[in-house]
Amino acid sequence: MDRLIYTAMTGAKQVMEQQATVSHNMANAATTGFRAQLDSFRAVPVEGKGLATRTQVVDETSGADYTQGAIAETGRSLDMAIEGNGFIAVQGSDGKEAYTRNGSLKINANGLLQTQTGELVLGDSGPISIPYNTTLMIGKDGTISQETPNVIPVTMDVVGQIKLVNPPADNIKRGDDGLFRTKDGNPAAIDTTVYVKGGALEDSNVNVVEAMVKMIDLGKQFEMNMSLLKNVENNATKASSLMNIS
Repeated sequence: MDRLIYTAMTGAKQVMEQQATVSHNMANAATTGFRAQLDSFRAVPVEGKGLATRTQVVDETSGADYTQGAIAETGRSLDMAIEGNGFIAVQGSDGKEAYTRNGSLKINANGLLQTQTGELVLGDSGPISIPYNTTLMIGKDGTISQETPNVIPVTMDVVGQIKLVNPPADNIKRGDDGLFRTKDGNPAAIDTTVYVKGGALEDSNVNVVEAMVKMIDLGKQFEMNMSLLKNVENNATKASSLMNIS
């Protein structure tokens, strides 16, 4: 009987954890370039004295959904969307290289290119410095060009190139700050096959309808585990009554 308690109790707890993940995904349904987090249940034997005959349920993050989100035209020169697989290299709060799909960029007070959340965008040799008061254009390969003022015909001078990478899916993980990093801690190599579309942004790939259905399904799973615990309690009460009669 106690084996059922282990399964139902840990199952209910991990269902609540998975509900938190689904809620997080739904909260980021409008976040540019967001990748939905995927969770899965697995059974783990309870180690202790005697045989491992009792099992508990564990919820673990199995990765992220890397499906391409819809690309929307914005017309803004500092917006860019990655077409297909790949990431934009940025400098995380820890000073190390990290990766994002959010291509909504801006220029800070020091003239450095950064994301809307404050991470510096990296180029071939570090952060990218943008000249003051210039008209910019982002090319398909991440090249940033500025319009040369007071020159006819108009020419474009390259001021930097955004580092675009595409590390293997099994070697990247999402951090608590929402940025991706390599599992081995080494910076990913530049991938010349990653292309971007200027003047556009990629929407989140979270399907709100599927997330709502998932939330309802998890709610039913939680109720089922609670019912199992109630059945165990009823069985224990009846067993005690039979023992008292005997």
